[in-house]
Amino acid sequence: MEKNNYQGAQQQPIGSGFNAKSTTHDVIQNIDLTGKVAIVTGGNTGIGLETTKVLAAAGATVIVPARDIEKAKKNLEGIANVEIAAMDLMSPTSIDAFAENFIASGRPLHLLINNAGIMWVPLRRDERGIESQLATNYLAVFQLTSGLWPALKKANGARVINVSSHGHHFASFNFDDPNFLHREYETLQGYGQSKTAVNLFSMELDVRGQSSHIRSYAVHPGSIGGTELGREAPLELFQKMGFMDADGNMLPEVAASLKTVPQGAATTVWCATTPLLEHIGGVYCEDGDIAVLSSDITDQKGVNPYSLDENNAKKLWKLTEEMTGITFNP
Repeated sequence: MEKNNYQGAQQQPIGSGFNAKSTTHDVIQNIDLTGKVAIVTGGNTGIGLETTKVLAAAGATVIVPARDIEKAKKNLEGIANVEIAAMDLMSPTSIDAFAENFIASGRPLHLLINNAGIMWVPLRRDERGIESQLATNYLAVFQLTSGLWPALKKANGARVINVSSHGHHFASFNFDDPNFLHREYETLQGYGQSKTAVNLFSMELDVRGQSSHIRSYAVHPGSIGGTELGREAPLELFQKMGFMDADGNMLPEVAASLKTVPQGAATTVWCATTPLLEHIGGVYCEDGDIAVLSSDITDQKGVNPYSLDENNAKKLWKLTEEMTGITFNP
């Protein structure tokens, strides 16, 4: 019986040899993905695009579901081994349609990389009345993974990589009011709880998926320059977080700490492909290795123990089934 990561039982670095400066080029060395099939959500921009390119260059067939097909075609032009399909993470119907089409193709799915997400947006709700960061960053991940489960099983050795964030330190999961119906909306709280949910789900999914030879990981890419992620955030928010000065200029120490896109995508690619994780799952990784446990948000490193709590993980799974109307029993 493989071990689990409840309460952070396996949450310690394993000496991978990689660090914050490592790139996708470094971590994919000597990895051959010929014959493997991968799905990368958000795979046509930012670190998702880098992930797509690197997996495809290593021989994998990569399917990129996208809301804007024309934009995806433009961004992915000239990259071999890539297929584009329609999907909108804010639309449960669209997620189901994409998953059903993939299952109907009869192909196994070796790598599911739930990379797409939104951050620091104003209060919006999906058609079910669910707050948009929770809906996109977590509930869509749960629904898509559930829908693709038969194909993941068929691979007989699949991995699910869920892109999380150090931002999970902003908030634990609020079981009493996850949709901000009875409390004031605070975008950092919404973002934080959505990423805490991703960590709890990744850990619990790994436990439930082991008998089907499916392992699951949560990944913090790092703070990265040149992505579209913070495009809706107001200047005041960046100032409040200590990223920018009163004139709206990025602080030099913040700029110096930013990763490049190939550095930002490195941990995702490492988790998806490294042999070092063959018998370890349910862990939160950063900088090309398993992260340490830390409840200090100022650390800029580590995973908060509240996002690896066994009781909360099980409670969240049950709540998610109720919120989505999906019974997901791996």
